[in-house]
Amino acid sequence: MGKKDASTAKLPVDQYRKQIGKQDYKKTKVALKATRLKAEAKKSAPGVRDILLVVVAILVFLLCVYAFFYLNLSTELDMDVDMD
Repeated sequence: MGKKDASTAKLPVDQYRKQIGKQDYKKTKVALKATRLKAEAKKSAPGVRDILLVVVAILVFLLCVYAFFYLNLSTELDMDVDMD
C-alpha cells in the first residue's frame, strides 16, 4: 500500500518541469526554431575575448622577433666599434 500512495504524490520538481513543458508547447514552431538558431549562433560565434587573445599572441610573437633581430644587430655593431 505504501508504494501505491507514493506513486500518486508528485514531487514539486516534476510538477514544475511539466508546467515548463506545457509552456514550450504553447510557443509556435517558428519561435522555437528562431530561439534555437539564436542560441547556436551565440555558441559558435567567436567572442571578443578570443579575437583579442589572437591579436595579443601575434603582437607578442612580433615583439620577440623584433627583439631577437635588435639584439643581434646591436652586438654586431658593438663589435665593429671595438675593432677600430
